Amino acid sequence: MKTEPTRIAIIYATAQGSTRDIAEFIGAELTECGATVELSDFEHAPELSRFDGIILGSAVHNRDFLPAATAFIRTHRAELRRSDVWMFSVGLGPALRGPIGRRVGNTVPKKIAALCETVSPWDYRPFAGHYERVGVSWQARTIYRLLGGARYGDLRNWHAIRTWSTMVAQSLGLANAKAANIHA
Repeated sequence: MKTEPTRIAIIYATAQGSTRDIAEFIGAELTECGATVELSDFEHAPELSRFDGIILGSAVHNRDFLPAATAFIRTHRAELRRSDVWMFSVGLGPALRGPIGRRVGNTVPKKIAALCETVSPWDYRPFAGHYERVGVSWQARTIYRLLGGARYGDLRNWHAIRTWSTMVAQSLGLANAKAANIHA
């Protein structure tokens, strides 16, 4: 029986802070389940071989991960393929409503799908982030509304993030993983 805690690295790229907030939340959830978690951005990523599980997260801009995340994944793909990896993204897709918005939101962008294929994560999950109207062009606001964007502000679904964190904890066999509906 394993006596030392499961070690998990959570590595993220954020543009405005939503991805970092979600990474910190996931880290707190996994710590509560008994894991030792190390959180960092991609520029300061730790040595991957020290960890039992690796979670990679990035904000989505132009239907792709941020450049720091993409570069890291490509550079470390061999090591990541040998590891237990989970990936998440933060963008508008999961917040879109209506028939067109849901279809767009449920489609994994080709560039992100290619990155997932590169490392074969156990799971990839998109989450909604924080989207403010201020500073966004009227064209972008119009497209957002046409695709079913119903509101601005904090669009994160903390229940969905907690459910995914619990699924990761259960996959890693963490002793204190809470029973949750992992199909939410």
